[in-house]
Amino acid sequence: MTIGTVAGMIAAVAFAILVLLMAIPLIKLGGLIDELRKSVKDVTVDARTTVNEATKTVAGVNAQLDRVDDVTRGAAQVAQDMSAVSTLVASSVGRPLIKLAAFSVAAQKMWQERK
Repeated sequence: MTIGTVAGMIAAVAFAILVLLMAIPLIKLGGLIDELRKSVKDVTVDARTTVNEATKTVAGVNAQLDRVDDVTRGAAQVAQDMSAVSTLVASSVGRPLIKLAAFSVAAQKMWQERK
């Protein structure tokens, strides 16, 4: 064996050791990527579950809001009806009461003038 061959062997062994040392971080990086893939999958499943629950909640809230709208419409109709009844009572009872009060005042003045 010549010195060139020995130097080539040493370089080849050194290169093989270097490749092995570089392979260790690559293997660890591969494991890290596998863990990352698993974590992303878990987050995706959790996010889907959360979105599905939020969708159900929003649907329930919309149903409740529809009921509230119905109640509000009913209350507005009752208020409108009460206003109409109030106007009707004021016009049908108020005018005769005003006339009766005016008559009683006139009658009182007439009685006072006679005395």
